[in-house]
Amino acid sequence: METIQSLLQARVQAAVPGDWVVQVQPAADRRFGDYQTNIAMLMARQQKANPRQVAQSILERIAVEDLCFPPEVAGAGFLNFKVRPEFLAARMLDLSKDPRCGIGAVARPKKMVVDFSSPNVAKPMHVGHIRSTILGDAIARVAEFLGHAVVRDNHIGDWGTQFGMLLLGWKRELDPEALQRDPLSEMERLYKLVSARCKEDPATLEAAREELVRLQGGDPENLGFWKEMIRLSQGQFDAVYGRLGVRFDVTLGESFYNARLKGVVQDLCDRGIARESEGAFCVFSDESVPPEEDPFLIRDREGWRPNPALVQKSDGAANYTTTDLATLEYRMEEWNPEEIVYVTDGRQQLHFRQLFAVFRRWKPGSTLRLAHVWFGTILGPDGKPFKTRSGETVRLSELLDEAEERAGRVLAEKNPDLPEAERLEIARLIGLGAVKYADLLPNRQSDYVFSWDKMLSFQGNTAPYLQNAYVRIRSIFRKAGCGVPQCAALDLGTEPERDLALKLLQFGEVLPQVLDDYRPNLLANYLFELANAFHTFYEACPVLKSEGALREGRLLLCDNAARVLQCGLGLLGIGVPERM
Repeated sequence: METIQSLLQARVQAAVPGDWVVQVQPAADRRFGDYQTNIAMLMARQQKANPRQVAQSILERIAVEDLCFPPEVAGAGFLNFKVRPEFLAARMLDLSKDPRCGIGAVARPKKMVVDFSSPNVAKPMHVGHIRSTILGDAIARVAEFLGHAVVRDNHIGDWGTQFGMLLLGWKRELDPEALQRDPLSEMERLYKLVSARCKEDPATLEAAREELVRLQGGDPENLGFWKEMIRLSQGQFDAVYGRLGVRFDVTLGESFYNARLKGVVQDLCDRGIARESEGAFCVFSDESVPPEEDPFLIRDREGWRPNPALVQKSDGAANYTTTDLATLEYRMEEWNPEEIVYVTDGRQQLHFRQLFAVFRRWKPGSTLRLAHVWFGTILGPDGKPFKTRSGETVRLSELLDEAEERAGRVLAEKNPDLPEAERLEIARLIGLGAVKYADLLPNRQSDYVFSWDKMLSFQGNTAPYLQNAYVRIRSIFRKAGCGVPQCAALDLGTEPERDLALKLLQFGEVLPQVLDDYRPNLLANYLFELANAFHTFYEACPVLKSEGALREGRLLLCDNAARVLQCGLGLLGIGVPERM
């Protein structure tokens, strides 16, 4: 279904001479209309003309009578449009028959890889994995719904020096019963124990290094233990992903790319991109961009100095940059994507700036788009990174348990007559939805304070508020004792009805914008505005007390609102209960 915004844009574009690109946006102040464009002001600035006169000349050529009331010139030269209620009503009937809630597929779908979550083997998933996992999942859901071909790739950490320590601990200190009871806790205990000893005892450090060399050399025993660590870790990762409703198409660890690493370094050296420096191999600035934009330079009090990207350490070992380049090479060969999106925290910004710059020099003919979708930190009430009271990192599984338990207590107070099994299921939807929505609502680059009271509130911009709006609509149909009526016509006779219809039709305008800069918060805020529009309509326009065609039309509006809320929340990975 073509959006009102795109229809207006095309009509204005046809009335504007030359090569101007017209942008029509929802009006900042609804008192002056529903949509507006500043194209006349842009044209007037270049032509040194009066913007209101330019706007008037556009009005004389524009044809929007079927869509809008006569457009008006406002302020310094804005063109304002107010959509006719009869056009909105016809669109509401179309929306009621559209299972995709007015969302058409993109004109040119593309192949995308979304790299997100990325936990480390032998370590429990913790609160730090929330943002990457939830944000990456939402981006993948929206992209897929819009028609893009998406590969969800979980690039897990299963290689590196820590495995020498883990192997040493596995052989010397393993508690089999603890491993069976809680594998990740036992592996975490082993790592902390051996790591502490390595700092104090050179012999333990050397023994750990020897275990790592054996692993890297293909020793069957060490490989067997290492594979068991991966298997046990993946089992617990999958349990968390299952609770969150997150899935992956591919899960490949860093080790998968080991065979490519030497070839990557050699190719970079052969092409003159990397060179030897103090026994290591690095990529330095090629001075192709200003110093302020160059990721291979850093400024100190003495001026700009080299800040190279290391691709091979002096001992011959690779690092994250090497592995990520090898991963890029594999993804190009395997899937030939047009875009790869990396979802990680903001501390990795320099790494990805360097990675992308090295890639452009390594594969200069590639049109592959690379995007680093970075995010801020989850803070506790004290404004510091969110921790337990004892100062430990909060485990993700325990956080989800607490979310469901707290939601269950809120439900028990609101509806004590709910059967236990139903209460637990609704608490699951509310608790997990609350955590997800609280994470997706802020600008992703901002830090936010984790607050149980705020995220589980049924008031304000929260998941429970939106879920409750959906439940409220469904209860209308239960009370009405009927399904969705088949309306032949619809009369949007009041402003709240008209406003709700307009907001519903803007779903198709907002959703594609989520991928413009990978910001699901745009969708979250739209859904909040939609829920508010519905509540205003519901308070002002009796549904069940109305009769005949008026009642049927209002029921149809209600159903459209419920379906868009359910669809939008689903794209954020949030489910809705039928009652609370």
